[in-house]
Amino acid sequence: MRSRTAKKTRKTGETDICVAINLDGQGKYNLQTGNGMFDHLLAQLSRHGLIDLDMSASGDIEVGWHHIVEDTAIALGNAIEEAVGDGRGITRMGHAFVPLDEALAMVALDFGGRGHSAVDLGLSDSDLGGLPAQLIDHFMDT
Repeated sequence: MRSRTAKKTRKTGETDICVAINLDGQGKYNLQTGNGMFDHLLAQLSRHGLIDLDMSASGDIEVGWHHIVEDTAIALGNAIEEAVGDGRGITRMGHAFVPLDEALAMVALDFGGRGHSAVDLGLSDSDLGGLPAQLIDHFMDT
């Protein structure tokens, strides 16, 4: 079986992002985005998805978190796409209902190659320790 791993970098005028991913991991992570809440959210993806994730991100945070969040989403998406490869052996669609703390996450996923997301998080900025809530929606859309 082919190793489902990938390493991607994304360097722009605003950011420098490095991502290494193992889709068949154990949920281990090393995350350094510069934003504790963003690191926490990415850690949940790794931990609960049993995906090993090593990521560093730096950039122009003096103008806000938009560039870091957007470019991290792009680099992570590219790494996932490369790691999946031709998709042989995976189930194309799935769903889950997961209670986490005082939230209920409901997800339906189709990994069929036509990118689209519909996200309804209901977050306010006070929930995220300085990370604007609309950037989480933007991360999911990117």
